[in-house]
Amino acid sequence: MKYEGPIYRPPSEADSLLIQATVGCPHNKCTFCMVYKKGPKYRVRPVGEIKRDIDEAARIYGSRVKSLFLPAGNTIAMPTEQLAEVCEYARRVLPRLERITVYGSAQYICKKGFQEMKRLREAGLSRIHVGLESGHDLVLRRIKKGATRQQQIEAGLMVREAGIELSEYVILGIAGPELSEEHAVETASAINIISPDFVRLRTFVPKINTLMLHWIRKGKFKMLGPHGVLREARILIENINTRTKLFSDHYTNYLNLQGDLPCDIPAILATIDKALSWDESEFRPFFIGTQ
Repeated sequence: MKYEGPIYRPPSEADSLLIQATVGCPHNKCTFCMVYKKGPKYRVRPVGEIKRDIDEAARIYGSRVKSLFLPAGNTIAMPTEQLAEVCEYARRVLPRLERITVYGSAQYICKKGFQEMKRLREAGLSRIHVGLESGHDLVLRRIKKGATRQQQIEAGLMVREAGIELSEYVILGIAGPELSEEHAVETASAINIISPDFVRLRTFVPKINTLMLHWIRKGKFKMLGPHGVLREARILIENINTRTKLFSDHYTNYLNLQGDLPCDIPAILATIDKALSWDESEFRPFFIGTQ
């Protein structure tokens, strides 16, 4: 099996078979992301190559494969019929396959439209990981996400309507102190409209080779400390009123916050409030990410 570039997948796909369908990211402009800043350039792998990798995986792992993740950074941008062909082939060749998952940014989902998303669901695509990051338009522009709040909402609703599971990612601290509360409230508002299956929290960590790190070193962006991040998380969570599952399954976070929303909100807020009584020195130290 072949793989080009860094291996990058959600923690929830840790047990998934990885078969690379695309290389790199077609957007590759987010100011906080370092993954593909030095390449490789985005391209779609030939379907024949992808099928050969699936065949090899079937010979090696056989019936053990229950979930398949198709990297790299934005595989939803792959031409729909090619991605559908890969999904259908994987379903035929891997007998116990239950889930096929990709990363997908809102702008590429919107470009496909509902009918193409429905086609992918019918072909076997079962879950999309979408970087919402924020529901605040100014924050989205600053981080060069490539999608507006409205596009994020439209994409999320489209995925849900097509019958595909949706995992939305939120970055705590990405707005800085001055927009922290607005970021939290507007993001909760977007989540309430989209009503994703999962909300996954990440805490902003500056990464090497990114514009955000340059801004921090130049004093153009101020980071939130642990208490600031937790207060932001509190505002976000207390404003979510839709049914969804919350996870903070990532090494960047200060606390492991998870539960079924909205019923578990009181317990989660109590956990945050307890942590806010701790000295900030008790949380993980500041670090610059290298991966």
